[in-house]
Amino acid sequence: MRLTILALDDVFDTGLTVLLDTFSTANELAAAQGNPVAPFDVRVVGLGRQVRTALGFAAPVEPVDAVRKADWVVVPALNAKLPHLLLKALERTDVIEAVGHLRAWHAAGIGVAGACIGTFLLAEAGLLNGLEATTTWALAPLFRQRYPDVRLDDTRMIAACGQVVTAGAAMGHLDLALWLMRQKSPELAAFVARFMLIDKRPSQARYIVPDYLAHADPLIERFERWARSHLADGFSLQEAAKALSVTPRTLQRRAEAVLGKSPLAFFQDLRIERVQHLISLGEDLERIAGQVGYADSATLRNLLKRRLGRGVRELRAELQ
Repeated sequence: MRLTILALDDVFDTGLTVLLDTFSTANELAAAQGNPVAPFDVRVVGLGRQVRTALGFAAPVEPVDAVRKADWVVVPALNAKLPHLLLKALERTDVIEAVGHLRAWHAAGIGVAGACIGTFLLAEAGLLNGLEATTTWALAPLFRQRYPDVRLDDTRMIAACGQVVTAGAAMGHLDLALWLMRQKSPELAAFVARFMLIDKRPSQARYIVPDYLAHADPLIERFERWARSHLADGFSLQEAAKALSVTPRTLQRRAEAVLGKSPLAFFQDLRIERVQHLISLGEDLERIAGQVGYADSATLRNLLKRRLGRGVRELRAELQ
């Protein structure tokens, strides 16, 4: 498989090196098993002769002409973790030029993949319109606002639609590398995952911090504060909207636009977050249930199992 990594100035060091190290390890393990041909031909291209990473390291790159023979172009993240920094980065001349190249490469039949903030470049190129995609959960509100035609599901770690693949936050670069590896050899991908101690992460949901997302919008931030103070009372869309001086429809639509979910679903996220904190403190589940608006612990146990895929015993072990 011929892979080309498109690196731009201020590339996220971990994202770039994770991709290089993972495929290098795969080639080394394949050679150790007697494979005379490296399964992955990996090249790093850029718009000049070198790029400077976010941490200040200089890395040599090949010209973008090398992409013509690639099976996949992979875009690692830029180091722009906050919305205002990312918006500024997307206006850079080199980023705009890179977006044009991505559009042309995709039109030529080359697969295009992006991880974390790299997914924004695919979206800028219009390659995600009408498709299911994921991105770093922390910037999902900005993604939804900027690219309304993309069917974003930020709980997913990988979203693959034909020749376009996106991956989630930061260490999603690992997940993307393994996904690409599985297209060549599922057995080698499994071996690399074991060798490098890479855990399976089918979803970003357990890592999402609701409070962080709420700050993306003034109304949602106010709703978050209201919700936290009413966890024990249960949820009422009408009461929430009245307290915030908006209509229920306005609150519903704003939550969907910013968070990609209903006010009730976000309220449930806050409940789960609170429950996990109380479990980590060793509190009794019956008492916890009352603090988050449930009459008994059985209902709460079902919620935890449904939303997290784990029971109280597993959560206690993880949070100790």
